[in-house]
Amino acid sequence: MKIIYPGSFDPITLGHLDIIERVSKKFDEVYIAILNNNQKKSLFTVEERIEIIKDACKSFKNIKVVAFSGLLVDFAKSIDCKLIVRGLREVSDYEKEVQMALMNRELYNDMETLFLVSNAKYSFVSSSIIKEIISFGGNVENFVPELAYKMLKSKYLHK
Repeated sequence: MKIIYPGSFDPITLGHLDIIERVSKKFDEVYIAILNNNQKKSLFTVEERIEIIKDACKSFKNIKVVAFSGLLVDFAKSIDCKLIVRGLREVSDYEKEVQMALMNRELYNDMETLFLVSNAKYSFVSSSIIKEIISFGGNVENFVPELAYKMLKSKYLHK
């Protein structure tokens, strides 16, 4: 069975990797689907995010890292997948994620969303807070994969 883990992953965090590891043990194929949204200002290019995720997931044999544009349900249909996984860190995530899950099901009747509660040690970690901390010179090494940390340092050293 296939499952899609969609997101911007700008950058991927150890919280994201925790979700990936957990679903990779339960599903045959896990698609890490990076939304290519030209209207959103990203720190990393799609190609850089793919590189970081592939490096961080190299020990998982059933992971496919892909980029997509447009609606997630259209991407899901294109790979014949009917299941999405989303991580929940806090209560406020739930409200937003349920709304998206209901809309996805409205657009693609067979689509289901599986919610996984994040590991408590990563419940406060988000890509946006990682970028904010490092932009002020803080250390985020314990919250992102090694390559992401190196690339974050490189980007912020040159700003």
